[in-house]
Amino acid sequence: MALMITDECINCDVCEPECPNGAISPGEEIYEIDPDLCTECVGHYDTPQCVEVCPVDCIPKDPDHEETEAQLMAKYEKLTAENA
Repeated sequence: MALMITDECINCDVCEPECPNGAISPGEEIYEIDPDLCTECVGHYDTPQCVEVCPVDCIPKDPDHEETEAQLMAKYEKLTAENA
C-alpha cells in the first residue's frame, strides 16, 4: 500500500529529501506522495523514512492504493531497474 500525506501536513520539508524513490513532491497546499513511486521504502529501508521523520504524524497508508509486501518489492525492482 502506498502512503499518503494528510492535510495535517505543516510543510516542514523534512519528508521530501528522505524518500529514496522521489515519490514526495510539493503540492498546491501540502506535500504529496505519488503512489506509482511509493514503495513504503521496501527494498531500501525497514520502515518508511518519511514516516520516521514526520514531526506531526500525517503520513498514513493510502487506503486507495493497497499493495502487498510482494507488490511493493516488485514496484521497487521495477523502479530501480528503470533508474539503473
